[in-house]
Amino acid sequence: MALADIGFSIRTMITELGHFALILAFAVAIVQMVVPLVGAHKGWSGWMAVAEPAATVQFLLTAVSFAALTHAFVTSDFSVQLVVANSHTAKPMLYKVSGVWGNHEGSMLLWVLILTLFGALAAWFGGNLPPTLRARVLGVQSAIAVAFFAFILFTSNPFVRMAIPPFNGQDLNPLLQDPGLAFHPPFLYLGYVGLSICFSFAVAALIEGRVDAAWARWVRPWTLLSWMFLTVGIALGSWWAYYELGWGGFWFWDPVENASFMPWLIAAALLHSAIVVEKREALKSWTILLAIMAFGFSLIGTFIVRSGVITSVHAFANDPERGVFILMILAVFMGGALILYAARAGVMQAKGVFGVVSRETALVLNNVLLAVSALVVFIGTIWPLVAEMAFARKLSVGPPFFDMAFTPFMVILALILPVGAILPWKRARIGRALKQLRWALILALALGALAWAMQTGRSSLGPVGLFLGTWLVAGSVVDLLGRTGRGAIGARLRRMARLPRADWGKAVAHAGLGVTIFGVAALTAWQQEDIRVTRIGERFQVGDWGIQLDDVQRLQGPNYVTTQGTISVWRDDTKLYELTPEKRVYPVAGMPTTEAAIHNGILRDIYLVIGDPQNDGGWAVRTYLKPFANWIWTGAIIMAFGGVLSLSDRRYRVAAGAAKAAARPAAVPAE
Repeated sequence: MALADIGFSIRTMITELGHFALILAFAVAIVQMVVPLVGAHKGWSGWMAVAEPAATVQFLLTAVSFAALTHAFVTSDFSVQLVVANSHTAKPMLYKVSGVWGNHEGSMLLWVLILTLFGALAAWFGGNLPPTLRARVLGVQSAIAVAFFAFILFTSNPFVRMAIPPFNGQDLNPLLQDPGLAFHPPFLYLGYVGLSICFSFAVAALIEGRVDAAWARWVRPWTLLSWMFLTVGIALGSWWAYYELGWGGFWFWDPVENASFMPWLIAAALLHSAIVVEKREALKSWTILLAIMAFGFSLIGTFIVRSGVITSVHAFANDPERGVFILMILAVFMGGALILYAARAGVMQAKGVFGVVSRETALVLNNVLLAVSALVVFIGTIWPLVAEMAFARKLSVGPPFFDMAFTPFMVILALILPVGAILPWKRARIGRALKQLRWALILALALGALAWAMQTGRSSLGPVGLFLGTWLVAGSVVDLLGRTGRGAIGARLRRMARLPRADWGKAVAHAGLGVTIFGVAALTAWQQEDIRVTRIGERFQVGDWGIQLDDVQRLQGPNYVTTQGTISVWRDDTKLYELTPEKRVYPVAGMPTTEAAIHNGILRDIYLVIGDPQNDGGWAVRTYLKPFANWIWTGAIIMAFGGVLSLSDRRYRVAAGAAKAAARPAAVPAE
């Protein structure tokens, strides 16, 4: 009994330490917000120097707080209200840990941990930034942290205690008890919150009155890092929805899905726009606006997920008070940044001029398409709320709207990407670019025509997707080869291997987009679906495959009871695969889930779902044949890998870029 009391006391002490560390981090964030900004304004180097150690201490204190909450979940400390609501002693360890961020309060603590991490990274790797800019970046970043520390401590405290701890908890939402979703939120938050540092760079540049090539070189790696994490996070969420929810889809245009997709589109535009600022000192005003809006859409996504104003299967159900607080944060930071943006419009005049046909023009068109696409998604997401508030009408905006309104912009974007990538800066000839791409165009048209000829009575989506995907991949290859000059193919390949990693990264990312576009089009156009009631031992045909329900049994899992079907897959008279779809019930949460059984293949997936028993003794079985499904997420991985390649290019590291800029005469800050 004494040992149990000691253990309880230690757990209590660790929990209280985590709470205290969170409060201390809040205090340090206030100091970091005020002192460096005042020092930068007055030119006091000692005050500016406070920013770097404060950023480190703030991150370490937040990490201690997060570790304490994780300890409470791992040890099943049911004196903590959050652990009671989202954990259970019978839950596997992975889901005890992921339960930390599988709720509103814990996920917000993860949000702030990542926010302070990016602030600390800017302090650690921003040594070659001008002192005033570094101080202002860290001050603005800490101002964001202050707002969210206040939000957590005053409305969403994860360390609230129970007066009488229960013997066990209420378990985590069963849909979240999955490896894919255990890793999905951290990656998504690294992208969401990483865009805050781009916002801080933009606001700091506006305060200084300095937006130039050096600034673009500093902000690009942070944007690229955030975009990479968002790409992986969105792909993980899509993959989870595909195999876990049992509905056979990978994207439903759900408001929470859209909340992550909008910042991804804006971040992609920011990446391309910053290139123009760096290379040509043009598009300064637009690039600053994109940096502000990228983080602004992240805040909008946070509001959508946590305010309860929009219904979604992914959203956290919360009271309106929290939504109002987030709305105030959004108004203060976005409103303040846009006011400053308007006031500083005069210092962002473009220097570079360029022709109508040039790489700059292609990048402008790229930006317009991405920004308008994000606007379309935003309107479709927020319109049901606007209609209900303004017209007292309940409306639902579903996939048909998004598919029709969004797809044309992506088609145009895919068409211009290979052309824009090989156009020279300042002035170009479109005929010369198209001549370089003629073999890529011929290959894409040939494959598209082949797909059109092979399919019968179906839509043009599949052939068009194959054409666009091939055009992007082949165009990326042409882009790389075009940078190797003339000569024998062996010599050109050797020169291609020595190209800068940023060039490889761009080509790989564009090719990855082509793979994803083809995967989406092929799956949408060519998938086959069969829903029927079948008895044990019966076989039926779906496409070229025979499907037979062999057995159904009831089994006990670690913290659930499952009805598991055994279904064999046949080709002619040969049994090839045996799959086991399930329907699980989690007794503690009182919630059922569907576990699809999928045989993955390079060219197709066989996707099986077991349904409910029928009165005649049969079972409902859903069968999908999904061609090229895995190409969707393979393309996303390729895109992220392209980002890694670009980020590894020493020319685009923050320190290297700043070191180059330090050799140039500094711009005179606006008074």
